Amino acid sequence: MMSAYHELAPHIGVVAACLALALSRAWLYRQRLRGQARIHRLAVRPRPPLSLTCAEQQVLLDLLDSERFAEMAPAAVFATLLDEGRYHGSIRTMYRLLATHHQIRERRRQRVHPSYAKPELLAMRPNEVWSWDITKLKGPAKWTCFHLYVILDIFSRYVVGWMLAARESALLAEQLIADTTAKQNIVPGTLTLHADRGSSMRSKPVADLLIDLQVAKTHSRPHVSDDNPYSESQFKTLKYRPDFPQRFGCIEDARAHCQQFFQWYNTEHRHAGIALMTPHTVHHGHAVELTQRRIVTLTAAFAANPNRFKHVAPTPPELPSAAWINPPKQNLASTKHTEIAL
Repeated sequence: MMSAYHELAPHIGVVAACLALALSRAWLYRQRLRGQARIHRLAVRPRPPLSLTCAEQQVLLDLLDSERFAEMAPAAVFATLLDEGRYHGSIRTMYRLLATHHQIRERRRQRVHPSYAKPELLAMRPNEVWSWDITKLKGPAKWTCFHLYVILDIFSRYVVGWMLAARESALLAEQLIADTTAKQNIVPGTLTLHADRGSSMRSKPVADLLIDLQVAKTHSRPHVSDDNPYSESQFKTLKYRPDFPQRFGCIEDARAHCQQFFQWYNTEHRHAGIALMTPHTVHHGHAVELTQRRIVTLTAAFAANPNRFKHVAPTPPELPSAAWINPPKQNLASTKHTEIAL
């Protein structure tokens, strides 16, 4: 199109050529401006008249590279020379000259952060992977709080252990983990305990206990809350309940509230992540039986009035076959219908 325009325009004019070829003159002028701007960018920039000559640049570069000034910043070199009654260029000129010769770099030792692996945990049944965390509950006065320790099974969402204390302590966490594993009859070598990177989670007493119990441990990456989603979600359920108070009058009040909440959460709460079943049902192996009862009820309802269901037999929500923390990307497409990933 442009080649045809260039052939016609010299003979019949710009306007007639654009009309003949159905070209927009505004588009044509923009193309001309773009071409001129590109030519302008490619043009060699003339040397500023006030810049240092090549000989002056070489003198300054030799001075900056000398043994005396090689380890000094341009600002310090500028000030030293100025105090000696010498001027070879501004601080910015020194930086520009060093940058031209690729001599500008960060010379201070920089802290190198370790590379943290993304935890990828899979639970196919209860008591394979537990997630635990600590949250704060506001006390009666400002700046006072109580610490709630919660251990959660990620497959069943069942709270297997919890404790409320006036302080955060590695020894208290150690006691809770030991009591919970004993209560759940955990076989050595079958459980993984996941937590974030809090001081209690990474403490030596807890690490030593897990070694003794033959429990594997994993930690979230720093500042990545998605690496511990099940505990974070459970805490949100606790604190967004209508009866959750703004503050607790004392630790006994907080403990009584948590006692009622966890009883409700484990035995009455219909969790959307586990086919609207209670954590107690899934954790203690009653999910299959409950699913069969649901199927019987829905089948009877369909037989009584198939028009209500548009002649499509309803099915109850399906319990996920696995629970993931950070599923591998290659498995997402094939498992998204049968596994739940937070």
